[in-house]
Amino acid sequence: MQIFKNRIVIGVACIILSLVICFAVTPLFNRSISEKTQIVRVVREIKKGDEITAAQVKAVEVGGYNLPKDVVRNPETVIGRYASADFAPGDYIIASKIADEPAAENAYLYSLNGEKQAMSVTVKSFANGLSGKLQSGDIVSVIAPDYRKQGVAVIPPELQYVEVIAVTANSGYDANTGEREDGDSEKELPTTVTLLEARSQSRILGELEADRRLHLSLVYRGDAENAAKFIAAQEAVLEELHAPEEDGEESADGTQETGESDGSPENGQTMEDVIQQAEEALSGSGVE
Repeated sequence: MQIFKNRIVIGVACIILSLVICFAVTPLFNRSISEKTQIVRVVREIKKGDEITAAQVKAVEVGGYNLPKDVVRNPETVIGRYASADFAPGDYIIASKIADEPAAENAYLYSLNGEKQAMSVTVKSFANGLSGKLQSGDIVSVIAPDYRKQGVAVIPPELQYVEVIAVTANSGYDANTGEREDGDSEKELPTTVTLLEARSQSRILGELEADRRLHLSLVYRGDAENAAKFIAAQEAVLEELHAPEEDGEESADGTQETGESDGSPENGQTMEDVIQQAEEALSGSGVE
């Protein structure tokens, strides 16, 4: 008889529990699933490192159940920021995949403002690129063997002091940033070096790259303030060598000359005079 009573109690408890689940818990669960919330969805492909624009994202309403806690809900949060991962149309954006600055391997490209250009040159051999020891921010001189078929190795006056902004391996990864984290213990050797240069410098670098004949020598490695003094000295040389290049001059027959320089300084100065003046200004500025 006692066993029978216990079974009745257990049965009644099960019935009550099932009613609670059906009429209380289940409606609450269904309501949480059906609740809508706003998120930011990608409508156009976004590549890693790209700046996110208003045309690439859209605010949409979706079910709020099981969404990541850090999903972005306001488009203003992502517009103007940078993707730290690839996004395909239909993806939603989470806060951990966007950044205020571009990805490390692309940051130096976003600093270009039109005054100077970035140009990569091939490191033909291990020795040509300082045995893989070059780093971003280094100041180098570009040595041209058999420069313009003159039979001598020279440092063109336009390429006395040039800033290195990246050293890149054959895989496309920047070899001097340590950005690769795939567990590969073997260090990749540099294949190209990207230099920051003015337009007149890029022409000469293009010639040397076409001939596949250049060598980089390290001039300075240190704080940015001193490195800027080398660049200022180089810019002074460029101004002397290419002064007419800004506006052009009218020739005797009325045609407009481009102001292209053959590398010879004006006002009776020799190249050596111009370079010596720049180096004297550099030594007087206190670079150690």
